[in-house]
Amino acid sequence: MSLRSRVLVAGVLGGVLLSTGCATFTDQPPPESWRPQEQLTPQGGPEPDVPGEGRPEPDSDSGARPSEIPPPDGCVDYNPAVIGTCMDSVTAVAALPGDGRDPTALVGERRSGRILRVKLGTDPVLVATVPVDGSTDGGLTGLALSPTYAEDQLIFAYVTTATDNRVVRIAPGDVPKPIITGIPRGATNNRGALALDRHGGLLLATGDAGNVNLAGDLKSLAGKVLRFDAAGQPAQGNPTPGSLVVASGLRAPGGVCAPFDGSVTWVTDRGATQDLLYKLELGKPLSVPAWTWPDRPGVAGCSATAAGVVVVTSTAGNAQLLPIAPDGSFSGKPQVSLEKDKGFGLLGGMDAVNDQVAVVGTVNKNGGTPVSSDDRAIVIVPPQGGGASGPD
Repeated sequence: MSLRSRVLVAGVLGGVLLSTGCATFTDQPPPESWRPQEQLTPQGGPEPDVPGEGRPEPDSDSGARPSEIPPPDGCVDYNPAVIGTCMDSVTAVAALPGDGRDPTALVGERRSGRILRVKLGTDPVLVATVPVDGSTDGGLTGLALSPTYAEDQLIFAYVTTATDNRVVRIAPGDVPKPIITGIPRGATNNRGALALDRHGGLLLATGDAGNVNLAGDLKSLAGKVLRFDAAGQPAQGNPTPGSLVVASGLRAPGGVCAPFDGSVTWVTDRGATQDLLYKLELGKPLSVPAWTWPDRPGVAGCSATAAGVVVVTSTAGNAQLLPIAPDGSFSGKPQVSLEKDKGFGLLGGMDAVNDQVAVVGTVNKNGGTPVSSDDRAIVIVPPQGGGASGPD
């Protein structure tokens, strides 16, 4: 049996992580029982390219299982979940729209400012380079597509410069142009996260630049969630007309995410004593977290559906699923996956292709133990649906 026939879309997208439709922890099966989402396997459709197609195949009589994946060989990674290799600290991800069968995404390297297009079976393609200062925890830490990307092909990035943190807009064939500038920069906590709010606006979570007082100062853009349009102006529907600020109280955010129905938005943050997950309510401070992590795993990117929130971590190096109960609360312990030898090391940026597939970047070159193919972009499967009792 060929490598292609054994590890196609179900293996790439369903066998990696979190293929569950659970709504409560009591209904959640143990991680080892999670299984591929059968609906992700195309029936009779064209077979996608698999990295390494044409390489010598394992002996079909050797008894090797599909899970026995050879280690990376240079920039070649045999793990079918990997869609991009040999990059540097992928802290920002913007998934391109699609049906999930052939995931494509833009990924940002924190220290170089490079934005690359990644896709299964191809080498990363340079799309743009944004000048950044990556000497602190900042650099290129946020990436998002325009709310009308199909028409305008605009890309937005959150970057640190020598003097400030800012949002830049990148049009096809043009140089990056700043649209929001003057966000305070400090020795620490310059990181941020960009995302679509699913209602025609862009969301930016900013750090407090190492000054906790700035997070509560409504005159400052530090430690805030900003909501804006493609021109960098306050988006329609902001609580305070003419103001970019829609929430305050952040320290070092790592992710912003909303399900595709736009019903709720979540923000991850690294507090002074614990990591936190907030439910965003426009016009209200981020004061009461929906979930906390006293062990501080280094919360980074996130992905959300009606069934739950997946948060990836860049210190513990795992992914944690928080299923949402019918009353909208979280309870019990997060379901942890992608640990140790079953994972990909430290994880950074994350964005959903659709409700069935998300793309995650690794940050092993920033304090981890990189392999030859790091840093990488991988695909995982977030929780499916809402209100379900679990897999059949």
